[in-house]
Amino acid sequence: MRKELLRRRARVCLLVAAALLASPAAGLAEPTADTIAVNVDQAKLVRLPGKVATIVVGNPLIADVTLQPGGMIVVTGKGYGATNFIALDRAGEILVDRQIQVEGPSDRLVTVYRGVERESYSCMPLCQRRVTLGDSEQFFNTTMSQAGSLNNNASSSAGAGAKTN
Repeated sequence: MRKELLRRRARVCLLVAAALLASPAAGLAEPTADTIAVNVDQAKLVRLPGKVATIVVGNPLIADVTLQPGGMIVVTGKGYGATNFIALDRAGEILVDRQIQVEGPSDRLVTVYRGVERESYSCMPLCQRRVTLGDSEQFFNTTMSQAGSLNNNASSSAGAGAKTN
């Protein structure tokens, strides 16, 4: 009787292990405490140990890291994927070597496909154009042009308002 119970438990453990190994999610590791997770087109502040003099980013197309006074860095997600950064002191000693995971947008993103052409919209609360990596060239350029015009108009209005005061 005891032997049969042990065999059943061994079979159950074997089945559970096989199911976990066969599961596609089993290969996807959760970000560790050493991984900095940031969304594309967003920034995150991270405190580093003092005496950091140099920051090296593995792939600057994925993330940008800017050193601020007081050992603070700004990590900005530029493209999807993973990279790393290394922080060095003035003597060239490695103080930090961490992973950066850049993920998709956190807002309600709606993607519209017109054949092979893609458009992205941020729908919080109203749907409006959103430039996202992978959008069609015409949609991307039109959206960026409109954003640039808006920015230029806002800057010139702010400058004119400052002169009249």
